[in-house]
Amino acid sequence: MLKEFKEFAIKGNLVDIAVAFVMGAAFNKVVASFTAGIVSPLIGLIFKADFKKLKFILEPGTLNDAGEKVGEVALLYGEFLTNIIDFIIVAFVMFMVIKGVTKMKKAKVEAPAAPKGPSQEELLAEIRDLLKK
Repeated sequence: MLKEFKEFAIKGNLVDIAVAFVMGAAFNKVVASFTAGIVSPLIGLIFKADFKKLKFILEPGTLNDAGEKVGEVALLYGEFLTNIIDFIIVAFVMFMVIKGVTKMKKAKVEAPAAPKGPSQEELLAEIRDLLKK
C-alpha cells in the first residue's frame, strides 16, 4: 500500500495539481488586493462610503462608556459583495487559462488521415452493381 501511495504521489498530475494550488492561492491574494485597492474604492465613490464596510443595520446597539458601539446587529453586504467580485475575477481568469490550454491541446492533435481505399460512394456503387447481377 505504501508503494502504491508513493507511485501516486510522484505522478506528474499530482505535482501539477500542487503547483496549480499554490499558484491559485497566490493569484487569489493578488485579486483580493486588486479588488480592495482599486475596484472597491471606485465603487465606493458611487456609494460615498468604503465599499467593503457597507452594512445594513438591523439593531443599532448602544454606546458603552468608551464610546464604542455594543450590541449592533448588521448585515455586512459590502464585504460579501467584495468577495463575490473576487470570485468572479478568479473564475474568469481560470476560464481563460483553461480555454487557452484546451486550444493549445487541440492544435497539437493532428487531424486523422483519410482512410486509404475506395470512398463511400465507390463502395455503394460496387454494392449496387453486385445486387444487379
